[in-house]
Amino acid sequence: MAKKNKNELERGAGILLPVSSLPSSYGIGTFGREAYRFIDQLVAARQKYWQVLPIGPTSYGDSPYQAFSAFAGNPYFIDLEILIEEGLLSYDEINSYYWGDNPEMVDYEQLFKVRYIVLKMAYERSGHKRTKAYKTFCEENEFWLDDYSLYMAVKETYDHVEWLKWDEDIRFREPAAIERYSKKLKNEIGFWKFTQFKFYEQWMKLKEYANDKGIKIIGDVPLYVALDSADVWAHSDLFELDERKKPINIAGVPPDAFSATGQRWGNPLYDWKKMEEDNFSWWHKRMASSAKLYDVTRIDHFIGIVRYFSIPVECETAEKGVYIKGPGKKLTDVIDDAMGDKQIIAEDLGIVVPAVEKLMAQTGYPGMKILEFAFDIGCNNEYLPHNYSNSNQVVYGGTHDNETLIGYYGAKTPEQLKYAYEYLRASNIWELVDCIIRLAYGCNLNAAIFQMQDILLLDNSARMNTPSELGGNWQWRMKVDSFREEHIKKLESYACIYARCDIEEESPKEEFGEGM
Repeated sequence: MAKKNKNELERGAGILLPVSSLPSSYGIGTFGREAYRFIDQLVAARQKYWQVLPIGPTSYGDSPYQAFSAFAGNPYFIDLEILIEEGLLSYDEINSYYWGDNPEMVDYEQLFKVRYIVLKMAYERSGHKRTKAYKTFCEENEFWLDDYSLYMAVKETYDHVEWLKWDEDIRFREPAAIERYSKKLKNEIGFWKFTQFKFYEQWMKLKEYANDKGIKIIGDVPLYVALDSADVWAHSDLFELDERKKPINIAGVPPDAFSATGQRWGNPLYDWKKMEEDNFSWWHKRMASSAKLYDVTRIDHFIGIVRYFSIPVECETAEKGVYIKGPGKKLTDVIDDAMGDKQIIAEDLGIVVPAVEKLMAQTGYPGMKILEFAFDIGCNNEYLPHNYSNSNQVVYGGTHDNETLIGYYGAKTPEQLKYAYEYLRASNIWELVDCIIRLAYGCNLNAAIFQMQDILLLDNSARMNTPSELGGNWQWRMKVDSFREEHIKKLESYACIYARCDIEEESPKEEFGEGM
């Protein structure tokens, strides 16, 4: 009998909706009532998956893929109304601040100005330090929590500049400097620990609610970490840095059809040889942390584990980089051990060489298919469902890096859309998008995931990210009541027709949002 693949996904459907994109009255989505309401809506739509973007603390540029820590959570997601219920804040206090006037857009600059003021008020009133739960949290997360909290406290004293611009003693983590700043910034360090305690407390309750309702959370782990992060500052020996702690080579991808000069991400590269000396201990801890946060983890840029693109830091574009062999199965073995019974999705988009295909087969990780790419080169396109051979994959309409389906197809001419119309038996853009959703639900791949923007038939004004463009990204938010009964009923119907739900169960009749 063949050994069961633990990474075999359950057949089902889901929605990609970042936490930041949830509705709320305070500038950004949170772990509050609208998150619980959304889970209830997923249940009513007979979905099995909620996929989110990385939930780490965002830095300059607001990208969830450039976080201050690979372990910490984004304090913006802490729900203020829950803190009010706990007696740590009042409505008058939080309503006295301006949170932005566009419910469809996150104003990160304004959030940065006021969110921490409010959270510090809650911190000063909290008795969390006396609780067993807080002490246990600090003990269980000691590996990263102390470094992250000190890093954020010191960053504040340096007016939030990157750690490479700090004074040399603390930049190089000299013991005397660590001791001095730890004493001087004791209260500030306590605040950053408080934010993580509350983040994890609220997230784990929300995740438990989702799991009890039959919803699995798909998380997202970037392959690389940001240069300006507690990880690189505290573990600089694990990265390709020079004697001044500055990057030697950085990550990115070469020129392709989407970018003539490639993408220069700027993340420092791992020193894989150094990491291998202790059997990738840092990665083991990172993925074990992910296994607690999510039911399924999507590894972004998975192909970089097999071979990665190395760009000399002095190059202003990605045109002069070279490919270097990565750790491959040595690392995925460690990842599998860290994940336990939790599952992995490999983001295998891009140039997939035979070595990547071999590793995917060895690990059993499901890959990804994008229907937005399916209709432009004829019937042999690998993204067309009739060419799918391995059912343990995830089919997407598009990802956070893509145009919305309405935006993408709406910009094409009738001649360019001829094959898509014929394949899908559609006669206009709106029908075409609906047919794509139905096509995904009806195909043989185990999981079908669509961005909320595509469920709502939104144009590119709702696009989440345009790679290689600075500014204007990661801002879209869903308005209250945009995800209506008509959308839910349609998804429920498709899920039942195409066996993506447990059809023996009755459709939920409960009111949305009663879970808190």
